[in-house]
Amino acid sequence: MIRALILDFDGLILDTETALIDAYGDVHEAHGIPFERAVFTRSVGHADFSFDPWRTFGASADRDSLELERRAFNRVRSEAKPILPGVVALMDLAREARLRMGLASNSGHEHVDGHLARLGLLDRFDFVACREDVASPKPEPDVYRLVLNRFGLGGREAIAFEDSLTGIIAAKRAGLWVAAVPNASTGHHDLSGADLCVASLADCRLPDLLARFGA
Repeated sequence: MIRALILDFDGLILDTETALIDAYGDVHEAHGIPFERAVFTRSVGHADFSFDPWRTFGASADRDSLELERRAFNRVRSEAKPILPGVVALMDLAREARLRMGLASNSGHEHVDGHLARLGLLDRFDFVACREDVASPKPEPDVYRLVLNRFGLGGREAIAFEDSLTGIIAAKRAGLWVAAVPNASTGHHDLSGADLCVASLADCRLPDLLARFGA
């Protein structure tokens, strides 16, 4: 029986990933430097792909200053983003069904909790697990196992909602059912490892999910 839903944060609840990419682009534009957007996008949600976003500025660039500019642009763009479609409706239905609500993120608490509080969602989660709470981030299963342990549940008693390949791998390694919900920044990922793939959380009907995954 499904007893909990566990959501990712970035790209699943709030499209912070597009905001991040756009913020890097803002800094490049401000300095008149071309931005390799397509290459940078490939790095989103991939633990095994690295990309130096400042390489086109040259070896003498003040990277600390560029990063401060990026953070300022990113803050404005992230705070302008709405909650992604279907998130609140799914949480409402989960509460009515008396399901536990968890969150498992590769980001830090300052980032995740801050946005959740701003959006009025923080108190709707029974437990929030972030990267500083575990030894290893996704794609390792630690953050998902932490939520499961806090809830006293096995993997098959929870559904994870993820937008990236890295997140899907982590949730599957923890033994959870996984629904993939790609966004504009992760639509190129191989999501075939998920048990279900939908275009938006608005397409997820909780009764159908519970029936599909053994409730």
